[in-house]
Amino acid sequence: MSESSSGVNTLTGSFPKSIPSRCSDLGVARTPLCVDRSPDSGLPSTPLPSSRFRFASWHRLQQCDVTGGQLTCPRVREGPTDEELFLREGDDVCLDRDRRRRREAEGRRWQERLQENWENCLELNLSYQDLGDPFQQENFLRILRRLIRVEKLQLVDNSLTNLSSVRLPRCRVLNLQRNRLVCLRQLPKLPVAEHLCLSDNAIGSLRDLGALRDGPLRSLRLSGNPVTFTQDYRARVFICLPKLEVLDGIPRLPEDSPPTRPLLPDSTKTCSIL
Repeated sequence: MSESSSGVNTLTGSFPKSIPSRCSDLGVARTPLCVDRSPDSGLPSTPLPSSRFRFASWHRLQQCDVTGGQLTCPRVREGPTDEELFLREGDDVCLDRDRRRRREAEGRRWQERLQENWENCLELNLSYQDLGDPFQQENFLRILRRLIRVEKLQLVDNSLTNLSSVRLPRCRVLNLQRNRLVCLRQLPKLPVAEHLCLSDNAIGSLRDLGALRDGPLRSLRLSGNPVTFTQDYRARVFICLPKLEVLDGIPRLPEDSPPTRPLLPDSTKTCSIL
């Protein structure tokens, strides 16, 4: 069993528990791998050249022919520095040397952010980020706000709770499977979305679904959410989204037409499972 210079097992593709952030010599591992696709997402996914670099800062791969837009999961969850953690604890004692080191570290991070060039990404997979610290969540949202040209975005299993401050003006395919969204009001702004996957969240109401009415949405997945147990669930969705063609992987059927009886408000009655 051999290992590359980055500490990654080149035979099995496994990762060590900690990988150095300086990855200038990662060009030695060039065997292509494919992106793991979620079987329930129902969204298209393009094979990428390599997933061995998923925990590396992609703008530091200067000697590798894999570009940032081709990585499976570029690392965006860098944690706070020791100095920042020290200041968070409310200790008033802060030496000039520590302040100077903190300013230098912020300057280096700013230069790295300028090199990231998220604005030009067209297809991006930022799934499984394990955002356990508020600092990481803020950094993640900062990156999402910079995705002004992305067309296909995967955000699977990131424990996301609110993306209402994010706007994705060119995103056509968005996968938010297995997050912690509880209402549709927490979705990002998606003016041109065609395929949207919200499976396995905690969405319990169809309120605010009409915000997607004027867009070109053709495919929607809500399976695995409490809202799917609402009475006349499919009919309600198609009433809100008349342009929708596929719901939960099933094309629109004649039975999905609105019933002759008036529909009750969304939150008043649900199906009972005995």
